[in-house]
Amino acid sequence: MYRLVFSQVLRRFDAEAVHRLTVSALALLARLPLLKRLLHRAFAPHDPALRVSAFGVHFPGPLGLAAGFDKDAACAEGIAALGFGHVEVGTITAHGQPGNPRPRLFRLVRERAVINRMGFNNDGAHAAARRLRRPRGIPVVIGVNIGKTKVVPESEATADYVASARKLAPLADYLVVNVSSPNTPGLRNLQAVSLLRPLLTAVKQVADATPRRTPLLVKIAPDLADEDVDAVAELALELGLDGIIATNTTIRHGGETGGLSGRPLKERSLEVLRRLRAKVGDRLTLVSAGGVEDVDDVWERILAGATLVQGYTGWIYGGPLWAARIHRQLLRRVHRHGLKSVTEAVGRTA
Repeated sequence: MYRLVFSQVLRRFDAEAVHRLTVSALALLARLPLLKRLLHRAFAPHDPALRVSAFGVHFPGPLGLAAGFDKDAACAEGIAALGFGHVEVGTITAHGQPGNPRPRLFRLVRERAVINRMGFNNDGAHAAARRLRRPRGIPVVIGVNIGKTKVVPESEATADYVASARKLAPLADYLVVNVSSPNTPGLRNLQAVSLLRPLLTAVKQVADATPRRTPLLVKIAPDLADEDVDAVAELALELGLDGIIATNTTIRHGGETGGLSGRPLKERSLEVLRRLRAKVGDRLTLVSAGGVEDVDDVWERILAGATLVQGYTGWIYGGPLWAARIHRQLLRRVHRHGLKSVTEAVGRTA
């Protein structure tokens, strides 16, 4: 049914307009306690065999929503009610900003991909913190993804990230430093270890000082050379980070300017995951994102060493209950392999 609605109706409308309408609908759902609880009971993962523990946080299932959808922490509970094991909100910047000029979001339906050049459009850390302080009506793990404000020069990037971290780290189940979006000028330069070390050190001091010590991860691009992937992994180990998210969108494509996500990213994202696992083993939590479409992809990422998996574009093409469906299928696969828990499969083919 969803495929028919998408092909005949949704794809005829502007992609960003549909996105905004969806966020508004999910934000409304998040404010309807009874409906939210009923949907959560029906679609969220509840079986103990799907539960995952990572960096001291307990996840009901391994598949979560990647950053980029709920940019302002407006509808995380609505998303969780549809079957996601966690929701990563953002990217949030210290200061609110409108992002890049429109049009800036494009579907590539044949390729089951999306190109975006949104540019971290969001209301800023103060507004997001206000929303994150609201009591949660259903259990939901919320990660917060932070980035650099566009007008802030590279020389002041660390202070900008720290300003966001101070407001948001105490309210997050985990915090992510995003230095890998292609849509903020100069941002990817911060992946160079010489610039990344002081930035992560400063943000980690803030995260470590929260009452529960907020876990800290870094999100990297698929376009890094292999030796740079290794260097970031070594830095994460050196600084005592909790994990790495691999990967963000890619700029290696022939379409509109911006970052490409979806099926074409699958192969490189898996390559980076395998390289990271070979480098760090189980000393860091690895979160795999990029090109995740179905249960086969989720299972392959887990076997390759990912403790958690994230999707976004797959949800666009798979429909509202995409995550719930994958979690059900994943549970059957766990049982079929004679495992007691999905965590027993992590890294089996690494």
